[in-house]
Order: sequence, then structure tokens, then C-alpha cells
Amino acid sequence: MNFTLARFVFQFGVSVQSPSIRRNHKYLLLTPTKRKFTSAAIPRAQTSSEETLVVVGGGAAGVYGAIRAKTVAPKLDVVVIEKGKFLSKVKISGGGRCNVTNGHCADNMILAGNYPRGHKEFRGSFFNLHGPMDTMSWFSDHGVELKTEEDGRVFPVSDSSSSVIDCLLSEVKHRGVLLQSGKAVTSASISAGGKFLLKVEKRTMNLAECIEADYLLIASGSSPQGHSLAIQLGHSIVNPVPSLFTFKIGDSQLTELSGVSFPKVIAKLKLANLQRNSPHLTQVGPMLVTHWGLSGPVILRLSAWGARDMFGSSYKGILTVDFIPDSHREDIKSILSQHKNRFVKQKVLNSCPMEFNLVKRFWKYILDRVGLDGDTSWASISNNSLISIADILKHCTFEVTGKGQFKDEFVTAGGVPLSEISLNTMESKIHPHLFFAGEVLNIDGVTGGFNFQNAWSGGYIAGTSIGKLSNDATLIQEALDL
Repeated sequence: MNFTLARFVFQFGVSVQSPSIRRNHKYLLLTPTKRKFTSAAIPRAQTSSEETLVVVGGGAAGVYGAIRAKTVAPKLDVVVIEKGKFLSKVKISGGGRCNVTNGHCADNMILAGNYPRGHKEFRGSFFNLHGPMDTMSWFSDHGVELKTEEDGRVFPVSDSSSSVIDCLLSEVKHRGVLLQSGKAVTSASISAGGKFLLKVEKRTMNLAECIEADYLLIASGSSPQGHSLAIQLGHSIVNPVPSLFTFKIGDSQLTELSGVSFPKVIAKLKLANLQRNSPHLTQVGPMLVTHWGLSGPVILRLSAWGARDMFGSSYKGILTVDFIPDSHREDIKSILSQHKNRFVKQKVLNSCPMEFNLVKRFWKYILDRVGLDGDTSWASISNNSLISIADILKHCTFEVTGKGQFKDEFVTAGGVPLSEISLNTMESKIHPHLFFAGEVLNIDGVTGGFNFQNAWSGGYIAGTSIGKLSNDATLIQEALDL
């Protein structure tokens, strides 16, 4: 399909420092102060009555929103501008498998509870407009076969993010959405006529474009680019801080346990500067020991819920872990006592109670923590030592000394406040025809497909709203032309 990037575009090979701005009829010219340039308007393929949507950001929210807008309003010119590679987070998510959404949250109240920022606001109509089942249906209808794993995470049957990327890019091509990569929207303002005036700079050249758009969807993720544009257009920004990260632990012995995992623990985080008790800083789930500390779903959920408080605490605190969460302390003492009576002659290191389901490396770590020599026989273990083992299995403390990063899937807490947009349309309350979707907003979810679901939902709602507005404008214009 042959159509232009936007209504009026000028290109010039210059350094765009302190340009003077002048208007020539309906064109906007950016005149550089030092270097000469030539410019030529790129003609539109359609009539002037048709409108343009510019999407800033080629991630999940931006591309999904662009597709939806073009689906609802086929005559709408839609262009997505991305400074890097399109759908780059989709490619690496889930270890390259792409955790599309979560299929175990049919109830919106439960679903909303997986968003540390957004859990109150999402209890409304947000997921009713486009929830996980809608996402799964959309991808299935477009040829991506999905599967739901035991923990609710949804992946393509191919176990490859390429299936999702190829599907989205195929639909982009089919709908006639224009993709522009290697470019960044660096400034935005509102014209006297209410249009968006955008300056777009090419990353690899002294090349700039000035674009006039009827609708603007900012879906740039946690990039400062989107936050800057939002501020230029009158919005405020909640200071972004990291979310979804691993914990660095001050325990040299723990490094020897790298790779050891636990299917279920209860982990509670205590921060020095946080006096109140937050129920969200106690989480249940799998945990993994890494060469620098602790990771796994339970740690990532703690990092998400505690993101702002941990930032304020310089990522220092005390983590308490219950390694046998389904047994009471007295039951554990009883199991240890019975084991001692049955295996009196065996060395304690070589004979861990099977009920605990602990690997030998971790059992040795527990013995070292309570000061027991692994070569000691069970017969020589005192009752006080049994109590100490039970106590540490139920209440093992670790010093959190810092944070790691959750692979390349960086997520932040912060962005445009949800109070400044209408969640049923994703439109700004400050400027009409300005929309936001995805992580550019002060929204973030825990691990398990929830961050992508926010992107799909927000993009779909924004695209639907923009498409309907464009169709209405087209009908009005056609009536005036009669």
C-alpha cells in the first residue's frame, strides 16, 4: 500500500541545533541556523480529508495498537516510529519463548492483583475491554497456536517468540501500517489547529523530519523518550525505578549453591526504612539460588511489590525464607527426631530426612549455618541442634545487599500517572487525541505474562478509541463535502 509517513513531511541533512520556525501556507518548515538544506514535501496518496496516527514505540503495545486502529479505521494513515528494533522485548521474553499472557486469571479482581502499580485502577473496565482470553483468541485467530502451562503462563506451541513476532508483522503488512525504524520522536507540541507537531530525528544521520499528526499514541515503554514527550505535552511523570530484579545476597557460602531451586517457599522482605508491615512484601512461590544471590518467581514478585521502597532503602534489607512452608515448626522437629532414632549410626550430612526434599548441597549449607559438622553421626546430635535445624528451615535470614537485573527483560515502576488518562479509552485527560499504552504509564506487573497483557490491553483499547474517532471525523468530513 502506497501512503506517506504523515500529512506534511520535510527532510533535511542538517544538525538541528536551535532552528528557527516559520510557516509557509499549510506547511511547517524547520530552518537550520547554520547549514544549507533542501526540502521537498512528500505528497499524500490519499485525500486531505483522511487523518494520520503516529505511534511512538514499536513494542507490543505500539504495534498491537497500530494494528487495531487500522483495523477499525482502514482509511486512517498509521505509522509506527521506533528508534531500535521492532518488538525487541517480545523476542527475548520468556527466554525467547514469549510469555504472551497468563491464562489462570479469569476473574478481573485476581488479575488486577498482579499489578503493583495499577492493581486498584484495573479492577474496573480495563480488562473487560480486552483481557487475557481476548488476547489468546486474537493470536489463535491469527494463526498462533498457544498453550497454557501449569503456572498459568501462556506460550506459543512453537516455544519461539518468532511465532508471535511474525504474526504481528504479517498483520501490520496486511493492514497497511507503515513501520519506520532507526528514528526517534524528539519533540512534540500542539499547533493552533490542535494537531500534533512532531520532530523526528534519524539516529544514524543528520536527518530530521517534521510531522503533523491528527492522533498521537505514545507507547515507548520505559524509555525516557516517551516520558519527555509526555512532559512536553503537559503530563507529569512518576519517577521511574527498577522493578522485576533479583536480589544480591551477602553470603559467600550461598554461591556454592548456584542452580539449586525450591518449588515452594515463603519469603518475607523487611526494609530498614519501612516501618509499616506490607502484606505484599510476603510472597509464596518457587525460588532459585544464583551465583550472586536469589532469584525465581517469589523474589521477582517481591522486587515488583517492593520496587519503590527498595529504591528508597538503597536495595538493602533482610529476607526471611521458610523452606518447608507446608509444615509447622513442631512437625519438623518431630521429623528430625524420628530420623535421628532411625539412622543413629549414619553421618548427618549423608542422611537428610526425605520429607524435606532437600538436595545434599543445601542440606550441608543448613548444617553449616547451625554449626554442625556433617561427619557427625545422628546419634551425637543434641535436641538443641534439632531445634536449631528446624528453626533455620522455617526462618532462614539473608542479608540483601543490592539488586541484579532480570536478564534483559527490564521493567520499571513509574511513568505517566494513571490519574491523567481515561482507562476506558487510554486517552489523555489533558489533550484530546493524545493516547498512551504500555509501560510508558505508571503500570507494571509481576512476572508471568502480566506485563505483556497490560501492553495488549492498553494498545487494543487505544487503537479502538482512535479508530472510532477517525471514522467519526471521516463521516463528518464526507457530510461537509456533499
